[in-house]
Amino acid sequence: MPCDATRSVRLLLGTLAGCAISLTLLAAPVSIPLLHRRLSPAQEQKKRQKALEKELQSPYRRWLNGPVGYIITPQERAAFLKLTTDAEREQFIESFWERRNPNPGSAYNEYKEEFYRRVAYANEHFSSGIPGWKTDRGRIYIMYGPPDEISSHPSGGTYTPSPGTLPYSGPDSTTMETYPFEDWYYHYIPGIGENVKLEFVDPTLTGEYQLTMNPCEKDAMAETPGDLTGCQGGVSIGPIWNPTEVLNPSQLSGSGSGQGAMVTSTMMPSSMDEFNRLDLYAKIFQPPQIKFKDLQAVVTSLLSPQQLPFKVRVDYIKITNDIVLVPITVQMLNRDIEFQNKDGVMHAVLDVYGRITSIGGRVVDTFEQGITANVPQHDFTSYVNQKEVYQRIVPLRPGHYKVSLVIKDDSNGHMGSTQIGIDVPQYNDSTLSNSSLILASQIEPLPTNEVGAGPFVIGGTKVRPSVDDTFTPDQMLGIYMQLYNLGISPKTHRPDASIQYEILKDGKAVLNQTENAATYKDASEQVTIKKLLPVRLLTPGNYTLQIKVRDHIKKQSDVQSASFRVEPERVGVSNPRQAEANNGHGQG
Repeated sequence: MPCDATRSVRLLLGTLAGCAISLTLLAAPVSIPLLHRRLSPAQEQKKRQKALEKELQSPYRRWLNGPVGYIITPQERAAFLKLTTDAEREQFIESFWERRNPNPGSAYNEYKEEFYRRVAYANEHFSSGIPGWKTDRGRIYIMYGPPDEISSHPSGGTYTPSPGTLPYSGPDSTTMETYPFEDWYYHYIPGIGENVKLEFVDPTLTGEYQLTMNPCEKDAMAETPGDLTGCQGGVSIGPIWNPTEVLNPSQLSGSGSGQGAMVTSTMMPSSMDEFNRLDLYAKIFQPPQIKFKDLQAVVTSLLSPQQLPFKVRVDYIKITNDIVLVPITVQMLNRDIEFQNKDGVMHAVLDVYGRITSIGGRVVDTFEQGITANVPQHDFTSYVNQKEVYQRIVPLRPGHYKVSLVIKDDSNGHMGSTQIGIDVPQYNDSTLSNSSLILASQIEPLPTNEVGAGPFVIGGTKVRPSVDDTFTPDQMLGIYMQLYNLGISPKTHRPDASIQYEILKDGKAVLNQTENAATYKDASEQVTIKKLLPVRLLTPGNYTLQIKVRDHIKKQSDVQSASFRVEPERVGVSNPRQAEANNGHGQG
């Protein structure tokens, strides 16, 4: 259907179906105020509602606003809301449960298991039109476990309060007609006190018991003229299941509405006064203290200066669709390590400890290794400016993991630690894909008896990554990457894919070379790129390497890039690659 100018205003207001908007129409003067007009209050509300619904679709948001909201501390909640990536959120969740683990480091977390057992119990026994974990009884059960005693009155009926018990002001032996209610007794709740009594009332007769602060809430005749129990004008509070709310005594107001909350401790009048009840109520909904691992200590250790700094690099090499080889490479500067002179040989020892855990807290792998460095004293001046490298290669299934590393210098006790989240990719057989693009300080073939074993070994090649991607003119710039799922020509039985290498400095190409995958040795669905470039051909500065792959058979393409830096040559410094080889460093 053609669009004419007389209908442009109506089209811009939303009746665009079946019409193509021309550039002239978009440029019409009337469109400018329409595009910037203010939304009505109803439209603003609808916009906010949509944004909220989209936000709540996140599984991490549902985790935060679920039962965990009862036990998460305000500090933890604030920290979680500041996270920006899913990897950070998953690492936070894993650490959240680990801080509460009675046996830190154990694959079985008794606290977590008990927590979700309580949630399941609450859903099974306390549901009433809403999930059991959202009810008041469910919340208390999840936070504090089963009470020591329960006095249940599921049908309500006649109830006689103890003589003189506050806040009843009626005569002795006065009876009242009650709604269904339950009294829960806890002998002791850490951080709360002894002999804690909680009362739940069902004023709507729907099975949803609400925690009440005022014992008069269960009096079905409280507002009836002539009521002799003295239960009138009780204090109440609105629904309390929402884990995002922080409740405090200043929020208490109003008269008995049947939607309140009650906390009493002991059966003595002194504990029934208003101030004690308000104080107890404020405490009962605070998240339980973290018993097993102090959060402040954890945060302090993570923020404290590292006495032994180091850098970490993680790469991914496909083995099968279900298994990925994950080299974890650690690099330290020799000048940060303390060497001791032993008979003319400079000696140092580093202890490396690592642990890999799944998002559920299961320990996948642990490793310990001692790294020994022995350097002749006459070579030490140049050697101290080089780097120590360690690598651990772990086969992992695709998924999210946390890697924890601690390194200690045996000579002076200095330590460094870090925790990083990693995402092991899922490979498939239909899409052009690749391994990590590794910039290496060393790439060389291995003897047959060393193939497939040891650190820095990928298949039949030794690949030593440059963790900080920094090179000097006396080094070779190594380029290593595997390509997967290339299309195979039915005529040649080889791939037909162009591979373009481009090195950029300040946005300008200083090297540009293109090859065809068919020219590679043993080229098939998988091709391994192994290149060495003399760094001396590049002037000092910052560079970017781009590898562009175009599969002419599958009509698929991919681009990978990595940044690196070339440093000026240092006068009098020996070849670092030779120094590493001579001293046998980098053992994993």
